[in-house]
Amino acid sequence: MAKDNTFSGMAHNALTAETTIVGKIVSQKDIRIDGTLEGRLECRGKVVVGETGQVIGDIVAVNAEIVGRVTGNVTVTEMLVLKAASSLEGDIQTRRLAIEPGAVLNGRCTMQQSVAEGDEA
Repeated sequence: MAKDNTFSGMAHNALTAETTIVGKIVSQKDIRIDGTLEGRLECRGKVVVGETGQVIGDIVAVNAEIVGRVTGNVTVTEMLVLKAASSLEGDIQTRRLAIEPGAVLNGRCTMQQSVAEGDEA
């Protein structure tokens, strides 16, 4: 069986293409969205919004990678990656941010320092 490198081989949850969930999702593990979520997503791991994925609502996670579309605010405590095909309409709050050429971001971005970085200054 092929290893899924998206989540470093760890178990994760998935919302498959052509599936829509209306409501709030709370996950203790990584989650991949290839369908549509209309509601809030809270994840204590990594969120991946795949190429066919769409989230209409806020995302709160440790790490996130957006390839599809997000309409809502995104709060990430570590690293947010916006891939070239991504579209994000909303405000971002994160510690680290990577935006590939071609990505669309319409909103404000607030970068947070970690506690350790703030203590070193």
